[in-house]
Amino acid sequence: MKIDVDGAPNAYGPKTKKTLDYELNAHEGASADGRIVGYITKGDGSTPEIQGPNDPCPGYYISTSGFFDRNNPNLLDPNRYLDASKINYVVLSTVARKGGVSLGDFVAVYSNKTKKSVFGIVGDSGNSSGAEGSLALLQALGYPFKDGKAGEVSQKEIVVRYFPKSNPGHKFYATQKQIDDKAQSLGLNRTFPGHD
Repeated sequence: MKIDVDGAPNAYGPKTKKTLDYELNAHEGASADGRIVGYITKGDGSTPEIQGPNDPCPGYYISTSGFFDRNNPNLLDPNRYLDASKINYVVLSTVARKGGVSLGDFVAVYSNKTKKSVFGIVGDSGNSSGAEGSLALLQALGYPFKDGKAGEVSQKEIVVRYFPKSNPGHKFYATQKQIDDKAQSLGLNRTFPGHD
């Protein structure tokens, strides 16, 4: 599982800022020629929109996530997007999508290595294999990653259980506690029998 930092307010920024990821990784295919998909740009497609003094990380770029707060019409508000450094999320895989899973649906995720399991949501897209999770998710599972610049879980030791149509209203959750509380109130299960 690769580390996704999209949506975190300090994911990308000018070279003078300490960011969670390399700016190149905000480009499609991690290529300098690739279209910018990790943060919002002005109409020219290359000049980044910058967070203002009242935003979470002034001077940084406005990073986006595939799942966002539909009730917040301000595209330039960093709070409209999931913060990958605070919210457990996975990337929507093609197999899950074909099984009826949508952005915003709930998941339970388990690590065979650390024996930890957590709730999360389907928070981003762009990797058809789905083998990508937020920085917060991997940290919650017990992996010692500090940012998205180096490292990944290279072994097939992470199991994702999707709950299709578990968030039909596409409700946005700004905190992990809200996600955990809602998952529990829905009676979702984060135990993984046979994986202990």
